[in-house]
Amino acid sequence: MSIDFATATFKDFENIPDYDIAQRADYFYEFLDDMKARGHMNYRLRNTSGTNATLNINIADQNKQYVSFVSSDYLGFTQHPKVKQAAIEGIEKYGTGTGATPLIGGYFDYHYALEKKIAGFFGRNEDEAVIFTTGYTANSATLQILLQKEDIAILDSAVHASVHEGCVFTNKKTFPHNNLEALEHILKISENTYRTKLVIVDGVYSQDGDTSRISEIYDLVKKYNAYLMVDDVHGVGIMGKTGRGTLEDPHLLDKVDFITGTFSKTFGNLGGYVITNKKIASFLKFQSRQQIFSATAPPSSAGIVTAIELIDEEPIWRERLWNNIHYLKKGLDDLGLDTGITCSAIIPVKIGDQSKMWDIGRMLIEEGVYTNPIMYPAVARKDARIRMSVTARHEKEHLDKTLNVFDDINKKMHIAKK
Repeated sequence: MSIDFATATFKDFENIPDYDIAQRADYFYEFLDDMKARGHMNYRLRNTSGTNATLNINIADQNKQYVSFVSSDYLGFTQHPKVKQAAIEGIEKYGTGTGATPLIGGYFDYHYALEKKIAGFFGRNEDEAVIFTTGYTANSATLQILLQKEDIAILDSAVHASVHEGCVFTNKKTFPHNNLEALEHILKISENTYRTKLVIVDGVYSQDGDTSRISEIYDLVKKYNAYLMVDDVHGVGIMGKTGRGTLEDPHLLDKVDFITGTFSKTFGNLGGYVITNKKIASFLKFQSRQQIFSATAPPSSAGIVTAIELIDEEPIWRERLWNNIHYLKKGLDDLGLDTGITCSAIIPVKIGDQSKMWDIGRMLIEEGVYTNPIMYPAVARKDARIRMSVTARHEKEHLDKTLNVFDDINKKMHIAKK
């Protein structure tokens, strides 16, 4: 089998017919070498400084500083002195790890404090939260135990990979992104067929930066006696009147059956959570395999409690973030670039052609701007783009530099909308 490296994606090497493990790995290694030779290796670069508006990166044994748009540390809390101090104090009190799973000895009082704090953040009781070691497993491990062969998951086509992994033991149907007519059709034909019907959407979608039509979706789900899960990892701390996410303003925080999220973005740490009613939460704590067989979050996660408190105590960070979002998006739009339908801290510059996208990623790096070139399967094959995450830590000089670089690239590559 021959794969054209110029148009290939990582997905093409996942399962090559008649190639065993070693053969697939060998062929993929050739592809990576080709990417490096073209200057297209914007992936797994070695950072030598902490997450911030600028990042020191070692490329080809050259350590330089870049304006960074690759982090989802939206409010900059990984670098907040109060958050760091709380993490340090957690380590000093408890050590560096837990040594056990939560079911058999790895559940500490700082885990309880975190469950209580994140539940309270959403206006819920302390027994309505379950914490996980990662946001990924908050989705995957939860769905794997909740949904079986008698059930069905109904997914927006743009949900995260962790959701798809969580649905491996159940039936699954997807509907086109935010298409309520298609969603209702699936709900209607599934109404009397499956034991449990769970609709799963994102609050903010990770590639286009747009939001779900959550109020209408909620009404449809309840009309057909289904459950609703909202993965709001990119919305919490950013969206809503007080930063409670995309469910806050439509007054759905206490109505949605499952809210899932992560501590690795807005809250500047590591871990995930599920908010649900106390009986389902208890079921997850004793049935989810990640709760049974995987060690719990380390004591440094004590910093998350402080980060949650800062959402209310220091709203200046959300204000700075939104000022930066508006400034960068307007600048890109004024250049005629296609930023799609984003309304969040995720700003894509849509390119379309994958080869051109990789060249633009290389040119950005060469000019000191670090971004994420995104290709299939994260987006459609003809919808390649440069993805940027804006943070509260970015200064105007960082944004102006980025806009100037895009202006220069546009003059060379002609990527502005016609």
